[in-house]
Amino acid sequence: GLGIISAKIRSAVPHIFCLSSPLFPGSRLRQEDSPPRIVEHPSDLIVSKGEPATLNCKAEGRPAPTVEWYKDGERVETDKDDPRSHRMLLPSGSLFFLRIVHGRRSKPDEGSYVCVARNYLGEAISRNASLEVALLRDDFRQNPTDVVVAAGEPAILECVPPRGHPEPTIFWKKDKVRIDDKEDRVTIRGGKLMISSTRKSDAGMYICVGTNMVGERDSETAQLTVFERPTFLRRPINQVVLEEEGVEFRCQVQGDPQPNVRWRKDDIDVPRGRYEVKYDKDDYLLRVKKASASDEGTFTCVAENRVGKVEASASLTVRAAPQFVIRPRDQIVAQGRTATFPCETKGNPQPAVFWQKEGSQNLLFPNQPQQPNSRFSVSSGGDLTIAAVTRADAGYYICQALTVAGSILAKAQLEVTDVLTDRPPPIIRQGPSNQTRGVDSVALLKCQASGDPIPSISWLKDGVSLLGKDPRMSLQELGSLQIRSVRLSDSGIYTCVAASSSGETSWSAFLENRDDNELPGPPSKPQVTDVTKSSVSLSWQPGLAGATPISSFVIEAFSQSVSNSWQTVADHVKTTQYTVKGLRPNTIYLFMVRAVNTQGLSDPSPMSEPVRTQDISPPAQGVDHRHVQKELGDVIVRLHNPVVLGPTSIQVTWTVDRQSQFIQGYRVLYRQTSGLSSPGPWQTHDVKVPSERAVVLSNLKKGIVYEIKVRPYFNEFQGMDSESRTARTTEEAPSAPPQQVTVLTVGNQNSTSISISWDPPPSDHQNGIIQEYKIWCLGNETRFHVNKTVDAAIRSVVVGGLQVGVVYRVEVAASTSAGVGVKSDPQPIIIGEIPQVIGEIPQITDVVKQPAFIAGIGGACWVILMGFSIWLYWRRKKRKGLSNYAGQTHTQTRTNTHTHTHPRVARPEPMVGAQPQSIQPSDMDRLPLPGYLIR
Repeated sequence: GLGIISAKIRSAVPHIFCLSSPLFPGSRLRQEDSPPRIVEHPSDLIVSKGEPATLNCKAEGRPAPTVEWYKDGERVETDKDDPRSHRMLLPSGSLFFLRIVHGRRSKPDEGSYVCVARNYLGEAISRNASLEVALLRDDFRQNPTDVVVAAGEPAILECVPPRGHPEPTIFWKKDKVRIDDKEDRVTIRGGKLMISSTRKSDAGMYICVGTNMVGERDSETAQLTVFERPTFLRRPINQVVLEEEGVEFRCQVQGDPQPNVRWRKDDIDVPRGRYEVKYDKDDYLLRVKKASASDEGTFTCVAENRVGKVEASASLTVRAAPQFVIRPRDQIVAQGRTATFPCETKGNPQPAVFWQKEGSQNLLFPNQPQQPNSRFSVSSGGDLTIAAVTRADAGYYICQALTVAGSILAKAQLEVTDVLTDRPPPIIRQGPSNQTRGVDSVALLKCQASGDPIPSISWLKDGVSLLGKDPRMSLQELGSLQIRSVRLSDSGIYTCVAASSSGETSWSAFLENRDDNELPGPPSKPQVTDVTKSSVSLSWQPGLAGATPISSFVIEAFSQSVSNSWQTVADHVKTTQYTVKGLRPNTIYLFMVRAVNTQGLSDPSPMSEPVRTQDISPPAQGVDHRHVQKELGDVIVRLHNPVVLGPTSIQVTWTVDRQSQFIQGYRVLYRQTSGLSSPGPWQTHDVKVPSERAVVLSNLKKGIVYEIKVRPYFNEFQGMDSESRTARTTEEAPSAPPQQVTVLTVGNQNSTSISISWDPPPSDHQNGIIQEYKIWCLGNETRFHVNKTVDAAIRSVVVGGLQVGVVYRVEVAASTSAGVGVKSDPQPIIIGEIPQVIGEIPQITDVVKQPAFIAGIGGACWVILMGFSIWLYWRRKKRKGLSNYAGQTHTQTRTNTHTHTHPRVARPEPMVGAQPQSIQPSDMDRLPLPGYLIR
C-alpha cells in the first residue's frame, strides 16, 4: 500500500530538474544540503466524533522540506488550500483537525494517512497512520435479567454491552452505586457479576454499565431477590397424655417469603375433621381435643416456601387408663378342689397385674417364683389359681392393675363348701323315650345315669316296681330295661329311678322307640354371666344337631337347700342365653341344659360352676345408704358413640370402670334435640341386668338428633351420668304432603301467572329436615309443564309464563336429604277466560280476538259478495229477457246451495303454546264462533 501511495504522490509532484553538469555550467550542488527525512512518524488515532485530533509528522532536510498530507492516496486539503477547511497544517508539519467530521453516509476524516516531506533533493514518506472514529451503540446485546436465589447460594448476573469501538469495558452498579469488586465474595469477569455467597443485603436493583471513550451506556435494570429458606424458631416437642385429654403441638417458622406450614401424621396429611389446625400468636398450632389410642404416632410440622423446605417432628404417646377385659367372678369351690379367678386387663402401656387377699399384706405377681408348698400362683395373663382349697382360703381376693395412667381393682369372693355340697343327686344322662313297638318285638328303654356315689338303677311301670316279676324284662349293664316279646299288656308309663345317698332322680316315658342318632348332642357347659338375688343369667353353645334341627332347650337346676332332685326351671327356651328367675336369695345352685328336637331330649350338658344368688338380708336390715351412694358415685360409665341402625332405632353401648356390687342395672336416658319442641323431655329405658352393656332404642322419630346418656342405679339410689353423646336417626322422604295448598290467579284477567301457597307437612311425617319444596304445574301435555323448586323457608311462590287456555294441575311436595315426599292432591286451574263450563257465554272482547271469529267474518263477507254478484248478474239477464239463462242460473244456484249443505269450517289459527285440534261438524254447535268460513 505504501508503494501505491508513493507512486500517486510522485505523479502529483511537478518534476524539477536541477542540472549541474558541463551542459549547465552555471549550476552546482551545495554540499551542505540534504534530502528530507521523517524524524517523527504519525501514530494511529481513535478519536470521538466532533472532538479535535492531531496527526503528528516532523521532517528534517536542507533546505527545510515542505510537508503535505495524503488520505487514502488523495491529497488532503488544509486551511492553506481552503480557509474554511477544518483541517490545519501546523508549522511542525502535523495535521490538526479542529473537529472530527463523521456521519452515516459521509466519513471524510476517517482513513489511512501519510505525510510527505519534499525539497529539491527529494521526498520522504512517513509510515501509514489510521484515523478511526470511536463508536458506542445504545442497545445492549444482552441485558441482565432478574435473579432469585436463596441466602447462601451464589448469584450470577450477565450482560453483553453494546457494540463499540474501541470495545467497551463493563462495570456494575447496585442501587445506582458502583460496585467495588475488591470484596472477596464479588467477582466481575467479562460481562458476568458473580456473588459467591449471597446475603440478604445483596438484594437490590442492578445495572450493567458499558463504557469507552465515547461515553457510558446503562443496561436495563435487573432485580436480585435474596430469599431465605424456612427455619424453625420453635419445634414441636414430644408429648405423653392420657386418653380423653387435650394435646397441642406448636411450631414457629421464619423465612422469606413467609413459608406455608402444614402438619402430617405418620407421613399422611392430618385430616381436618379430627384435628384442629390454626395460626395462633406466631405459632402454627395442631390441637387434639380428646386424645385416643388411634392418635398415637409422629406429628411433623412441614414449612415450605419457593426456595426450600424443612420439617420437624414430635411423637405423641397416649396413655390409656387400665380397663378390665375379664373381671374376676365370685366362686364356690369344695374343699380340696382348685379355684381359678380370671383377671384380664388392657391399657397403654399394658397394665401390671397383681393379686392380694383382703386383709393380707402379701402380694402375688404374675410368673413370680413359687414358694415351696405354696398353693397360690398367678399366670402371665393375670389369672389367680389356688390349689387344694381349704376353708382358710375363703374370703375376698383383689385383682389390681396399675400403669402410669392410673389403677383399677376388682374384688371376687371365694366361698369354700364341704364335700356334700359338691355332690348333687344323680344325673340321668339319657332317659327312656316314648316308643311304639309291634307285638313280639324287642323294646329297649334306655336309662344311663351318673353321680357320686354311683347311683343304682330301678324301674317302675305305672308306679309299680318291675324287676324280678317278669322274666321277659331284664336290666342291662348300664341300667337300660329290655323287654322281649312285647305284649299288648306291656303298654304303659315306664319310669327309670337313679338313686344314691345324695338323692334320687327319675325319668318316665311311654313305651315308644327312637334311634340314638336321631337325638341332638348335649350343649356346652353353661356359663354364668350375671347373678342377682333372685335370678341367674346363663349362656351356652348348642351341641351337634340330630336328625332334625334343635327346636328349643330345657334348663334344669339343683339346690340342696331347695330340693334333693333336679328340677326343670325353664323349657321351650329358643335362644342360647337365658335368665332363670324366681330363685331363692343367698342360695347355691347348679345348672345344666338339654337340647330338644322332634325326636326327644339330648344328654345333659356338663354342670355349671356352683353359683350363689345375692343376699337380700343386708338391705332388709338397713344398708348404710351413704356407703351405697359412695360406691355408686365411684362407678364410671363410659358411653361409646351410638350406632344408628335405621330411621327409628339407635344402638347404645357402654363400658363400666370401678364396678360396684351395688348395681342393679343401668338407666339409659335420651331426648330429642332437633325438630319442633326441642329439646324434648328425657325418656328412659332401664337395663335391669347388670352384666348387659348394650341396648337398642326403638320407635324413635326419623331424621332427629337425640342426646343420650347412661347412669347406674340401685333401688332408689342413682350413680353419676356418663358423658352425653348424640346421634341422628337416618332421614326418609316425608310421608305426608304439604298442607293447605292454595292456588290463585295473579293480576288481571289476561295474566299468565298464578300464586301457590302451602304449609309444611305434619311434623310427625316430615321424617327429617325439610330442605326444599318442589312445585309442579302440569299441563295437559308435557310441553306445557312448568316445574319449580324453592328453599325450605319459603311458603308461597308465584309461577309465571303459563299458557292461556291450558288446564293446569298444581302439586306440591316437601323434600329431605333422603328424597322427595308425598305430593299434594292436584289443584286444577285454567289460565285466561276460556269457558270452564259448556254453555258459558264468553265476553264480546274475548270473542272478537279469537282467530275463529276473524276467519268467520271473512268467510261471511265472501259469501255475501258472491251472492251479490250472482244476484246482479241474474238481474241483468232478466232485463234482457234471457229467460233460458235465468233458468240455468237458478238451477246452478240450487246446485251450489246443495253442495254446501255441510260446509267445512276454517280451522282457526292456534293459540300460542296450544296444540291445534281438528274440529268435527258435530262440534259446530258448541263452538263460540259468530260465523263460519265456507271453503
